[in-house]
Amino acid sequence: MEEKEFDYINVIPLVDIMLVLLTIVLVTATFVVQGIIPVNLPHAKYAQKTKITTYHIVITKNKEIFFENRKITFTQLEKILQTLSKNSQITLSVDKALRVEYLVKVLDLLKKYNLNKVYLKTEII
Repeated sequence: MEEKEFDYINVIPLVDIMLVLLTIVLVTATFVVQGIIPVNLPHAKYAQKTKITTYHIVITKNKEIFFENRKITFTQLEKILQTLSKNSQITLSVDKALRVEYLVKVLDLLKKYNLNKVYLKTEII
C-alpha cells in the first residue's frame, strides 16, 4: 500500500490549543493581580509588622512646596526627607504648569535619600 504525501500541514488545531492556553494564562493572571485566589499564609511567631507611612508633597506652579499641607522651603524639604524611613511612600501632587526641571530636582532629592516609593498624583480624564 502506497503512503500519501501531505501537500500541507494543518495548523488550525495547533492555533486552537494555543488560544485556549493563552486564555487560561490571562484569566489566571487577572485573578492573581486582583487577589481573588485565596492563599493561606504561614504563621510566624516572631514576625515584625512593617509600618508604611504615606506622606503628601504638593508643588505649585510658582515652586511653592507644601509637605503635609504645611508650606516649606526646598531646604526644609531636604531636612524632612533625611528623617523619613526608606519604607515611606511619597505622593507628589505637581501643578502641570511647573517646569520639568524643578520636578526632576525634587525627584533627585527623593532618590538621594533612597525614598523610592514615589507616586505622582493625576486626575482621571
